[in-house]
Amino acid sequence: MGRSRYTIYEQQAPHFLTCTINNWISIFTRPETVQVILDALAYRQEQRNLKIYAYVILENHLHLIAQSTALAAEISSFKSWTAKCLLNVLKAQKAERILKQLTFYKKAHKKDREYQVWEEGSHPQQIQNHEMMLQKIEYIHHNPVKRGYVDNPVHWRNSSARNYAGEDGVLKIDTDWFN
Repeated sequence: MGRSRYTIYEQQAPHFLTCTINNWISIFTRPETVQVILDALAYRQEQRNLKIYAYVILENHLHLIAQSTALAAEISSFKSWTAKCLLNVLKAQKAERILKQLTFYKKAHKKDREYQVWEEGSHPQQIQNHEMMLQKIEYIHHNPVKRGYVDNPVHWRNSSARNYAGEDGVLKIDTDWFN
């Protein structure tokens, strides 16, 4: 069997990652659900040495460039923890329509749970060089612009575009690439 381009082979290399909500359901339209993601990423930065070089959180997915000594395990842990927290928020807010969708679109083999929050995988792409890093950061930051949500990337609150523009962002990022 050949290598999939969506596998993390070099754990310690920075990777471009995409985490998508099951069936592209819009969950991150609520400040509380976005905060779950921000808190989980910040925790991993502070306690588990996850380096985040860029990120954006949109209504139903997020992109990030991250690096860790055990990146695959970190992303798996991140998705597992945030799924539980997101479900708690949605249940507390009585978001029945979203909860029903997360049950309806659950994959058949996920018999151990009532809901499936995240799509499987994170489509990791290893960052090969500075040019690729810059291209992926540009892609991440312009995602909300391309979708028509803002005219300027720094206007999207849940993105590292502000950090790169010299402003305070909602999440600390690491700009020291490949070190």
